[in-house]
Amino acid sequence: MEFRLTEDQLALRTGFRALLDGRFGRDELRAAVERPVIDRALWRELGDAGLFSLRLPEADGGVGLGLPEAVLVFEEAGRALLPGPLVATHLAAGTVPGADTGRTVVAASDGALVEWLAEADEVVGEAGDARPVRSVDPLTPLHRVSGERADRPAAALLTAALQLGSAARTTELAVQYAKEREQFGRPIGAFQAVKHLCARMLVRTELARVAVYAAAVTAEGGDGVRAPDTDVAGAKLLADDAAVRNARDCIQVHGGMGFTWESDVHLHLKRAWVRAGQWITEAEAEELIAAAL
Repeated sequence: MEFRLTEDQLALRTGFRALLDGRFGRDELRAAVERPVIDRALWRELGDAGLFSLRLPEADGGVGLGLPEAVLVFEEAGRALLPGPLVATHLAAGTVPGADTGRTVVAASDGALVEWLAEADEVVGEAGDARPVRSVDPLTPLHRVSGERADRPAAALLTAALQLGSAARTTELAVQYAKEREQFGRPIGAFQAVKHLCARMLVRTELARVAVYAAAVTAEGGDGVRAPDTDVAGAKLLADDAAVRNARDCIQVHGGMGFTWESDVHLHLKRAWVRAGQWITEAEAEELIAAAL
């Protein structure tokens, strides 16, 4: 089986990274932290760029690509810490009018929580008796609900892709800081302990990337994504672990500065904590894998 990215896939990833770098840089990120609302103009731009209609057939006005391409794009969204119910709106394309173009913001229940409920125009899944809960991530307002989950397998895999992007970004931030920060007249990256931290971060990221990419290829059948299986569960498990532990290690590389509000690293950790509890949790993933064994 060929897992090497094609030229078109590489161009797609590069294009979305350029879009997000230009449209949602650090200034926009910090502004979103101070005022966590959906940027409707940005949401429509994402729709125009094909983020939400990526897997919608061309006959229905979509891009006509598959889950592997969606994973690449969501990885870039995770890298940028792009806020909003991206997964829910993407999955609603073709079902909820306006979701594919970004004119409609869609939230979805994972059976326990709904993110961005107050900002959503439509909600997929049961969201009765919704009550706001305090979210550790300032960029992910949450409501606790009870009811059925929405399309869990696809949602879990796309969330894993977001976690993968975050894990990759914190690895970049750690390496960059290790090259710039000096102690005792040398960059801290020259010290073995810091080298080991960065090396472990890279290994976690690449293991998660292999699992997420492979699951994207194997999980999509002719009629869409099948029921939760070990491929999706394993990808989510590894991506959650990489996102959380890499953010922690990145904070350690940054030292005391990493814990300050001015640093962006803590935002990656908080987002990773929230995503780790969505769609397929660590315990659920372990149970799925153990049952298969």
